[in-house]
Amino acid sequence: MSLWLALAEDADMLAALHDRELTAEMIAALREADFPANLGLLPWDGKARRIWRMMAEALPADAAPATLDRLAVDYAAIYLTGAYGVSPCESVWLDDDHLTCQAPMFALRALYAAAGLAAADWRKRPDDHLVLQLLCVAHLLRRAQAADDLRRLAVLLDEHLLRWLPDFAAGAAARCAQPFFAALAGLTSAWGERLRDLLAEHLDEPRPTREQIAALAARSAPTQTESAPLAYVPGVAPSW
Repeated sequence: MSLWLALAEDADMLAALHDRELTAEMIAALREADFPANLGLLPWDGKARRIWRMMAEALPADAAPATLDRLAVDYAAIYLTGAYGVSPCESVWLDDDHLTCQAPMFALRALYAAAGLAAADWRKRPDDHLVLQLLCVAHLLRRAQAADDLRRLAVLLDEHLLRWLPDFAAGAAARCAQPFFAALAGLTSAWGERLRDLLAEHLDEPRPTREQIAALAARSAPTQTESAPLAYVPGVAPSW
């Protein structure tokens, strides 16, 4: 398996874990797979090793109803009710008024369309939701054949996901009552940063500065084209 295909499976797995509440079956599968040691992108320095270890230690030791209920409270407060003030949608982080469904959502809609994708129902899950961005990362990795393919992925990371994911991870770490979703957010952020570093190394092109990224993000969105629904479908991602 190529590096990019292995990392596509990583992105699918991370998307699946942000997609829903943990179940007893998911916990058992994660433990059996030795998550996160089963990821294609393994720790590369001391900080990353600490993040991977925190994720491993955050896996629940049991799947008792009380444990699942506590995890469900954190999941709902992040992904459903906004009770923690840690939105999984990019617009809330990048819009000056911290509103949902703003310019970043429409920019991502155009980016997805250029890749032949579309959010299944933006009213239920906006285009700039973390899960959909991770699924798009996986899609682009699977179809990476040339340098321009990798550059398109770099644009998604530079202009969108990595502009707000570190803040999302920090907020989850500060507010989650249980360690699992806090560790998952930190792992996802670190994974995304390392993926971007790998793209820079492979392309032999340095990562742009904050100022350059801001200028790039202000570009006009590309014209939309025929697109297929972009949604997590159980059974599509690799089994754990």
